[in-house]
Amino acid sequence: MKRKIAVIGSGFSGLVAAADMAKTGHEVILLEKNDGPGGRSRKFEVDGFTFDMGPSWYWMPEVFEQTFNHFGYKTSDFYELKRLDPSYSVFFKERKFDVPADPEELKKKFEAIEKGSGEKLQKFLDEAAYKYKVGMEEFVWKPSHGLSEFMDIRIFSSLFKLDMLTSLSSVVRKQFKHQYIRDILEFPVLFLGATPWKIPALYSLMNHADLSLGTWYPMGGMHEVIKGLVKTNENLGVKIVYNSAVKAVKTQNQHITKLITDQEEFDVDFVINSADYYHFEQHVLDKKDRAYDEKYWAKRTMAPSSLLFYLGLNQKLKNIPHHSLFFDEDFKKHAIEIYEKPGWPERPLFYLCAPSVTDPSVAPENCENLFLLMPLAPGLKDDPAMHEHYFDIMINRAESRLGQKIRDKIVYKRSFCLDDFQKDYNAYKGNAYGLANTLMQTAFLKPKMKNKKLKNLLNCGQLTVPGPGMPPSLISGRLASIEANKILSNNK
Repeated sequence: MKRKIAVIGSGFSGLVAAADMAKTGHEVILLEKNDGPGGRSRKFEVDGFTFDMGPSWYWMPEVFEQTFNHFGYKTSDFYELKRLDPSYSVFFKERKFDVPADPEELKKKFEAIEKGSGEKLQKFLDEAAYKYKVGMEEFVWKPSHGLSEFMDIRIFSSLFKLDMLTSLSSVVRKQFKHQYIRDILEFPVLFLGATPWKIPALYSLMNHADLSLGTWYPMGGMHEVIKGLVKTNENLGVKIVYNSAVKAVKTQNQHITKLITDQEEFDVDFVINSADYYHFEQHVLDKKDRAYDEKYWAKRTMAPSSLLFYLGLNQKLKNIPHHSLFFDEDFKKHAIEIYEKPGWPERPLFYLCAPSVTDPSVAPENCENLFLLMPLAPGLKDDPAMHEHYFDIMINRAESRLGQKIRDKIVYKRSFCLDDFQKDYNAYKGNAYGLANTLMQTAFLKPKMKNKKLKNLLNCGQLTVPGPGMPPSLISGRLASIEANKILSNNK
């Protein structure tokens, strides 16, 4: 039986959920508060530059491929993927370290820094590959409604091998002594919402995604993935309505019957919310219909926010990497300033992305497209004067480490920070990456997809399972659709 399905939000999870509900035969409308699709993965164009506004690391390529395969396509139907080599470069105080795409080459480079570390890296990556396989099968691809889903002999028999109760940092530091190697292996979890010494060693699975599966780039920019998902939705008959923020709902008998926007009302049989979970609960739903209260959300550990700068340069830079990590300051100190003693950092680490190095289409001829990112604690008071202070810090260090001028080539500059995340995405505490993947916020311990008070509402995206990042968000959309169809089938 065809039902009227409304999906709120056109980020990765919302687009996948909407397409899958349409694929199963329902009438689907997708409501987006902004003037274009993508959520945090929007883009904007100015003066010949095309800027991806959010995600810039394309990891776990098989998840993207599986997503498009599910709808009868291949990623190559929408964009060309290019593997980056080096995957990225890390600037330490004394040297630059290029991370090669070939793990064998990486082992040799580790060995040159620390004798015996090449062989240890192979063992570490073998264990990470196991955690990746089991983690994806036993944790990620589950709706996580409750503990019973995880009463699996494979999980219990693998608890020690998965290192659920050991920190990533303790595992890394037990095997490797050189700080450069430790920083490279601990870096991928920096955006998961906790320090490496507090996040479970299970998440070394991210090292498998990073160092074994590789870093990729969709030619045309990360937004090409969104464009492919939008086209998939359109081909399935999904109606996408932009500039349509949901302000309220009408309910009857524990069911949402209407969604109300500034412009109109929509009759619904089922709702999948992929917009900010906190905002939808606390500012759209009536108090009686909320699964969680303000105290619950205040106790959640959020992943970081970010201070971003989009820069257009009128000249090319020389020999710069696509991805550069500036770890030339104290990694631990900045992590503490994000997670343990939140505040504007004293001497921050930061990241520089130069997509025009790989893809000339994102900048005018002989120009450069740059993206600067500084991780930042969520919930801080935003201050435009602080933006400029940190811009100066980052540009000065980038110029020094890259050995060339950047500032005098800038012809376009735009910042984006805490207040912008709140304004554009209703992001709780101005977060950029969602809910932290701490041990006590893993699987069924995250905010639930289901709302027990409203029987025709599910949530998906980075504040629920499986967690933050593009691949988990794609999976979250599929999980929400699967669960929605189960509920609808039971209510025939």
